[in-house]
Amino acid sequence: MTYPTTIDENAPVIADHTIRIAAPLARVWELHTRIGLWPEWHPAISEARLDGPVAPGTTFHWATAGLSIDSTVYEVDEARHRILWGGPAHGITGVHEWTFTEDDGTTVVRTRESWAGAPVEADRDNLAAALDDSLSSWLDALKKAAE
Repeated sequence: MTYPTTIDENAPVIADHTIRIAAPLARVWELHTRIGLWPEWHPAISEARLDGPVAPGTTFHWATAGLSIDSTVYEVDEARHRILWGGPAHGITGVHEWTFTEDDGTTVVRTRESWAGAPVEADRDNLAAALDDSLSSWLDALKKAAE
């Protein structure tokens, strides 16, 4: 199966957020890629279950904001500390990219996500705001857990 290699740059909604975390890259990467443990540190995620290893083609199931979501891992590059996943959920096709970079003893985390589909077309501004809020809170929770 062929998977996307990046977010959909032509999607109607794209969010791009970055945060600096005062913790080693290995710790931040491990927290984030241990998907089944997300509910332990991210208050907006009520459940998370992985169907196999964190590897391309593996599906994981998670719930946030009352929505159940099934996502597929598209790429994992442990050497470059990059992970990409996505899939359809409630009429929205999302693609979510995370990169982790060591910088002077801290970790810079960048997350980009694209949303496309009929619900996005119908309510672009509200869904863009919701995605921005979601990614900001995710980064804040990751920072709090890592530091």
